[in-house]
Amino acid sequence: MRKSAIGLIVVGAAAALALGGCSSGSKSTTTTGTSSAPAGSASASTSSSAAGGGLDGKGAKVGIILPDTQSSQRWVTSDPDAMKAECQKVNLSCDIQNAQNDPAKMKTIAESMESNGIKVLMIVNLDSASGAAIEKEAQGKGITTIDYDRLTLGGGAALYISYDNTAVGKAQGEALTKCPQVAGKSAVTYVDVNGAPTDNNATLFKQGYDSVLSKQAGWKKADDQSIAKWDNAVAGTTFTAMLRKTPSLNAVMVANDGMANSVISALKNQKLNGKVAVSGQDATAQGLQNIMTGDQCFSIYKPSSQEAVPAIDAMVSIVNGEIPKTTATAKDTTAGKDVPAILATPIPITIENVAQPINDGYTPKAQVCTGAYAALCTKNGVK
Repeated sequence: MRKSAIGLIVVGAAAALALGGCSSGSKSTTTTGTSSAPAGSASASTSSSAAGGGLDGKGAKVGIILPDTQSSQRWVTSDPDAMKAECQKVNLSCDIQNAQNDPAKMKTIAESMESNGIKVLMIVNLDSASGAAIEKEAQGKGITTIDYDRLTLGGGAALYISYDNTAVGKAQGEALTKCPQVAGKSAVTYVDVNGAPTDNNATLFKQGYDSVLSKQAGWKKADDQSIAKWDNAVAGTTFTAMLRKTPSLNAVMVANDGMANSVISALKNQKLNGKVAVSGQDATAQGLQNIMTGDQCFSIYKPSSQEAVPAIDAMVSIVNGEIPKTTATAKDTTAGKDVPAILATPIPITIENVAQPINDGYTPKAQVCTGAYAALCTKNGVK
């Protein structure tokens, strides 16, 4: 494990980052680093000159474009709310918008932000091709670009801030093997319902859980499908076809909570909910409800503050002409380069700790603990 740094070049009033040298002479693909602060924490990402005092963005303008509002609740409230709070705290003028799952709209938003004088552009790409085009256009105007949550392959972003997505996938795979529906079984038949094939995160999740499940004695994969645009409805119809083909399924490795709910609906139609192990990710209200009823085995909790806070603080460092500290690197396989990164650690959520995202304020209690779920929330330690 090692720390990597980003070299800074100031061009006029805009700062552009170039990949800097690392403290070690060795090269890595994707590594998680160590520091005195947890990876992904605010203190792990602030510049050395700002570490002794409060950060101040001096009102500088930056742009942030989130991907959609249908794949996960995190893009509707969790991440933008955490970003807004940190922007206000560090005196940064943040224009936060959502592309609504439309690459053309993301491009239009980016160009509008650039015309408005932003110094840094941070995006969650919808796919690497459109994201890279947006980033290169911004870079051509002297604007520093940052990848948030999803690495834009070939985009040349100066910094990548996310969770360790291979570790997310590994956590999903390990949790699935421990689900009560499959624990101790000598033979398990399962399928993969993966995220969008154009999303590098989905690729990394899959690498992670495949690396675990492929090594499980007696586990046999019956089908493997990726779902374009993380479309929940498509996930449901795709899984229904899988189930029709292999009705004796024991487990479903599904990439996130939204698609997991569609899988659970299909299982309910066959009265198989709770009898088949179902995975998830994002600790959504619906996902946590499904965990409490026993229809979903687990989710993956990725507190927004562990991405949003270091991302905003890094932007402050950049607009001030300083070098953000990073804790890892991530491989851009298209460009063949290592991108300086800050990678946080995911938290698996099962029935044992299902209250944690709610008690932390990440998943709103009012959205989870409604109707019949109120008693389940109390039973499972929701405050």
